[in-house]
Amino acid sequence: MKYLGLDLGSRTLGIAKSDSGGLIASSYKVIRHNEEYERLLEEVKNLCTELEIDEIVLGFPKNMNNTIGPKGELSLEFKEKLESLINIPVHLEDERLTTKSATDMLIMGNVSRKDRKKVVDAVAATIILQSYLDKKGK
Repeated sequence: MKYLGLDLGSRTLGIAKSDSGGLIASSYKVIRHNEEYERLLEEVKNLCTELEIDEIVLGFPKNMNNTIGPKGELSLEFKEKLESLINIPVHLEDERLTTKSATDMLIMGNVSRKDRKKVVDAVAATIILQSYLDKKGK
C-alpha cells in the first residue's frame, strides 16, 4: 500500500509519500496554489496516478478545544471533492501542532529561515502521514 500525505494550507499544499510497504513517510514536495483549489485537486489526482497511490491522508486542523473552525471546514470540503474526483479513500488525520513540530525539527537541523519556508509544509505532511501510518500499524 502506498500513501500520500497532504497538509493543506491557504497558499501551499505540503505533500509526503510513503514507501511501497506503507511503513515510512518521507517529504515529497510543496505546491503553491493561492486558493486555486480546482487546479490543486487535478494536481493531486495526477500525482496519485503517477506515484500509484492507494490511499490519501489529509491533515485535519482542529482547534485546540477540539472544535472545527474554518480551516477544518476547508479540509472537509477538499476531502469530499477529492473523493468525488478520484476513486481513492481519503482519511483525515489530526494535524494540530504539526507545522510547529516541523519548524522545530528544521531549526534543530540548522536549516536557515529562508530554506525552512520552502519545505516546512512538506515536513508537516510527513509528520501527518507518519502519525497515521504508526497508528495503522499497531
